[in-house]
Amino acid sequence: MKETIYIETSILGYLTARETQNRILSANMEITQAWWQNRRNDFSLYISQVVVDEVTRGDQEIALKRLELLNGLPLLELNQSVRNLSAEFLKRSNLPSKASEDSVHIAAATVHEIDYLLTWNCKHIANAQIQKKLTQISLEFGYNLPIICTPYELLGD
Repeated sequence: MKETIYIETSILGYLTARETQNRILSANMEITQAWWQNRRNDFSLYISQVVVDEVTRGDQEIALKRLELLNGLPLLELNQSVRNLSAEFLKRSNLPSKASEDSVHIAAATVHEIDYLLTWNCKHIANAQIQKKLTQISLEFGYNLPIICTPYELLGD
C-alpha cells in the first residue's frame, strides 16, 4: 500500500507560478516540479475542499492550471472531527487566527491519518515550533500529526 500525502495549496502555487528572479522561490519551484514529475506517483495524494477553494483565487488563468492539477485527487471529508481539531489547533497552539485555513489543512490530514502533509508554507505549517504544539494537541485527542514537510524532503534518491 502506498504512503499517503495531503497536498497543501502552496504546492500547487509553486507548480503554476510564473518565472521569478528570486533564487529561493525559483529553486523551490524547480524542486516542486521535480517532485511532481518524479515522485508523486509513488504516493496516494489527497486534498480537501479548502485546497479547491484556495486554488480558485487570484489570476483566473493560473487558477485554471491549478484546478487541472487537482483533477482526480480525492477529497478528504471536512467532518466534525476535522472542524473540532482545527478549532483546538487555533485555540491552543501558536497558530495565529489568520491561519484558520492552514489549521483545517493540518486537521484534515491528521484526522484522516495521512502520512505526510506536503507544503511550502513554512510560516504556519512546516514550522518546527508550531508543529511541536500541534503534536501535543493531536495526541491529546488521540491522533498522530502527519509528518509535515516540503517536496525537497521527499525527493528520494
